[in-house]
Amino acid sequence: MIDRAKSNAPYLALIIVQICFGSLPVIGKIVLKVIPAISLVGFRVGITALVLVVFQLVRGRFWLIEKGDYWRLAVLSLFGVTFNQLLFITGLSLTKASNASLLAVTIPIFALAVGSVSGAEKLRRIKVIGIALAAIGVVIIINPQNASFSPENTFGDVLIILNSLSFGIYVATSKAVITRNGAFRSMMWVFLFAAIICVPLGVWSLSSIDTANVDAFVWLLVLHIAIVATAAPYLLNAWAIARVNPSTVAVFIYLQPLIGFLLAVAFLGERIEATFLIAAILIFAGVFLASRKYIPPAT
Repeated sequence: MIDRAKSNAPYLALIIVQICFGSLPVIGKIVLKVIPAISLVGFRVGITALVLVVFQLVRGRFWLIEKGDYWRLAVLSLFGVTFNQLLFITGLSLTKASNASLLAVTIPIFALAVGSVSGAEKLRRIKVIGIALAAIGVVIIINPQNASFSPENTFGDVLIILNSLSFGIYVATSKAVITRNGAFRSMMWVFLFAAIICVPLGVWSLSSIDTANVDAFVWLLVLHIAIVATAAPYLLNAWAIARVNPSTVAVFIYLQPLIGFLLAVAFLGERIEATFLIAAILIFAGVFLASRKYIPPAT
């Protein structure tokens, strides 16, 4: 019983990750009405880095095991945090929360593609079909001629897709270094490196508004985004990556739209239209097919 619970723990962690990440599009849209996108990224990265540094100092596990891992984590921080968050938050400010939630499911497609190129994943016919289906779904979503989406939404959707590519690269290439150093220590350095870029940009962007007029509730939401929708899911995601295949970690992302849809409808009054549902079905089908575990035929 204990062994079964232990083997299922990474999957439970990944479900919690999607719940945490799934709350971001809706809460983020509320905050972005007051706080500039780049400033929100600065807060998100800076607060998370501070929390992780304090946590690791208390644990006494600050420095990395191998010196070469510093530059590896610095590169991973670009794809996993800096590019990822700047693209996502900026894209979120230019599109609908439901769009952002749905387009996040392209991350497994990119992760599988990168894994195939790097040799970590073998690209089989069923995966190619899955990638093609998901790609068609994405085209439907970002089609600027679709009456439901304005040109502004289209640009935001493109940024969300680029964010998915960035995070897919991170998921597909981070397993070895995270396994070697542990999830908490690895994430601390990833966010420290990202903070070097994101925090100064955030401070510069924040100067464009009068912070004295920002409601206390908005600051509480910023804190929620930094801790509940950033620090917690990144740590749990890294912990799971060290224990299961990257493609398995990536495929759990398809739960996010279900959470995002419910939150967007409940709190933002958004409507899910027919074309959106068709695209969702295609992307879900593509992710499912591309992520199926290969079972060799019996001999």
